[in-house]
Amino acid sequence: MYAAGLATQPLRSAHPGGGRVHGLGRWVLVTGALIAASLALARVATGDTAPVEQVVVQPGDTLWSIAATRYPADDPRERVDAIERLNGLSSPMIVVGETLLLPPA
Repeated sequence: MYAAGLATQPLRSAHPGGGRVHGLGRWVLVTGALIAASLALARVATGDTAPVEQVVVQPGDTLWSIAATRYPADDPRERVDAIERLNGLSSPMIVVGETLLLPPA
């Protein structure tokens, strides 16, 4: 190509693949972005502006026991419902090792 009498060539990356994200890397980026977006939307939907807390489910834990322990002055039924909504749960069933987001106190 010639522009104003000068030869020009398109710029190319020195790295094979042009520095693009492929395969697993792309999947990880997209998944991370979706998780971040869903957490942000959950906070907006519930009107929460304080940071959410995380808890890892331990053997013997139930949503009720987590709610009663974390929010002793509140009605556990309301807190269980809020935890279910924040985490997109369709039932109160939780699994040991699962990480749950907890709404601010």
